[in-house]
Amino acid sequence: MTLVQMQPRPASATPVHRTVADTMDTAGPQVWDDMTIEVALSVMASARTEHLLVCDNDGVCTGLVTQSQLAAVRDSSAYTDRVHLRDILDNCGPFTSPVTTMVEAKHAMRGRRLGALPGVDGQGSALGVLALAH
Repeated sequence: MTLVQMQPRPASATPVHRTVADTMDTAGPQVWDDMTIEVALSVMASARTEHLLVCDNDGVCTGLVTQSQLAAVRDSSAYTDRVHLRDILDNCGPFTSPVTTMVEAKHAMRGRRLGALPGVDGQGSALGVLALAH
C-alpha cells in the first residue's frame, strides 16, 4: 500500500493548509475485490456514483475503480464474465492519508492523472475519497 503523504499536521491548520480530511467525501460504496465487473457496474448505477472503493476480505482498502475503467475492461476483447475487481487493480494504491495537505494531494493526483484518491487510516481502512473537480 502506497501512501501519498504521511506527515502529521496541527489540528488548528489554517485554510491554506487544509488537509485531505477537511475536504474528502465520505467513503461511499465499498465493495469486495471478488465482485465481478458487471455487478460492480450495477452497484455504481444504483448508487449513482462514478467510483467504488474496493476492499479485500479483511476490510482493507485495496484500490478504487471508476466507471470508465470498468467499462473499458468490459469492452475489451479479453473480457469474460469471470473477471473480478481484484484482477484489474493496480498494485494496491495509490492512497492518501487524511493528514496530507490539499496542496500535496492535488499535486500527487495531477502528477498521476488521478480523478479520485482513497483516503485511508493507518490500518488501511477507507475513510473517504478525495475527488478533483472537473
